[in-house]
Amino acid sequence: MLPLKDDIPSRRFPAMTILLILANVLVFLWELAMAPYLDKLLLDLAIVPVRYTVPRIRELFTLPEQMLPFFSSMFLHGGWTHLIGNMWTLWIFGDNVEDELGRGKYLLLYLAGGFAAALVHIATNATSALPTIGASGAVAAIMGAYFRMHPHANVTMIFPPFFLGPFFVVPAIVFLGWWFILQFFSGTLSLFVQPDRVGGIAWWAHIGGFVFGAILSTAQVKRYARRRVVESETFPW
Repeated sequence: MLPLKDDIPSRRFPAMTILLILANVLVFLWELAMAPYLDKLLLDLAIVPVRYTVPRIRELFTLPEQMLPFFSSMFLHGGWTHLIGNMWTLWIFGDNVEDELGRGKYLLLYLAGGFAAALVHIATNATSALPTIGASGAVAAIMGAYFRMHPHANVTMIFPPFFLGPFFVVPAIVFLGWWFILQFFSGTLSLFVQPDRVGGIAWWAHIGGFVFGAILSTAQVKRYARRRVVESETFPW
């Protein structure tokens, strides 16, 4: 399923969403320029679970060196398809979440969501030595927030490779709920497979990011509901 657009227009220019997309694109261009050295760089900038779970490996790194991948990894991508898929999803759902949270809180959600997703990935892939990169966990946090904030929105989608149609309009809660279920079942199956055979997809990072975003945005949803009640009582017309 490929989402094309939602039916909620932005109330203001999504500056932070655009800046995040631009940052990811620029970092990817840097990756292309550093291609001859990329394998070594990924060992320093990507999330490699055994760096955190195996004591004799963990001791080789300082605390700043261990913290850096939690942030650098969410701006790195493994190819154009990986980059475009994440950035397209961020563009569709991010503008409305930015509307609700404001730019500062929205950026914090993106970064904290990526951090939480990395922690979940490490916890569920403790013996993996595979470098993990991508904004998927951070974007999943934005999707989780959208799921809580706009459950009654609609998403226009298409089934690849039929890019000329037909198009389908489904409730956002159905689209995002089905996406989450797919991640959950894929992640559950991955627990019974050797780490080097999972295909490099961080299923549990997606799950962790989504749940984190949904939980963290709950307070904002409740504040918005209370504000609507106060406004309706003050201005009943």
